[in-house]
Amino acid sequence: MKSRVILSPKNADCLEVNEDILRRQPTESKTYLSTDSVSTGNEMEANNYPMEFIISLTPLGMPPHRLNLKVGSIIMLLSNLSFTQGLCNGTRLEVLELHNDSILASIISGFNAQARVLIPRIKLNPSDANIPFVQHRIQFPVRLSYSINKAQGQTFDKVGIYLPQPCFTHEQLYVTFSRARSMNSVKVKICPRNKSTHGQR
Repeated sequence: MKSRVILSPKNADCLEVNEDILRRQPTESKTYLSTDSVSTGNEMEANNYPMEFIISLTPLGMPPHRLNLKVGSIIMLLSNLSFTQGLCNGTRLEVLELHNDSILASIISGFNAQARVLIPRIKLNPSDANIPFVQHRIQFPVRLSYSINKAQGQTFDKVGIYLPQPCFTHEQLYVTFSRARSMNSVKVKICPRNKSTHGQR
């Protein structure tokens, strides 16, 4: 799985695929829960948002509130931690050990490939124009990376393209295909819209 990836246009679809692949791994899972809060221009207004709603949000580029990981999982870094160590936003790693306050992982590619690094919990503040407040989340800045929705500058041996709905533009589809080393290394799954289109590809 280090040199393979499933690309999908929507963040929610990627999260679903990642969790499905994780469940198929035979090793034991460990769950990390985030600590969340919000801030607005009006302190009283911040009380209008229940915590159940806050933790249900997973903005693009943010780890989920409930982060499920296993030893051997492929993860992606969501923040720039150390340029000298090669720990940049988008770096893919393999989980080696799961501790309460840190994750030991091995960098998969780049100038520092195979280096072992410790990833701590940090405070993240996503920028999302669709929510009327600033969300603060303390969590490990990683998410599962079997399926991703951004792969600029990366090349993989095998690429799967998952399209639950036809929302790619032609330019996006071209970029997605170009992430593979050859056309024989690409597989596309298109989900039928209804029964009348079942089986059509």
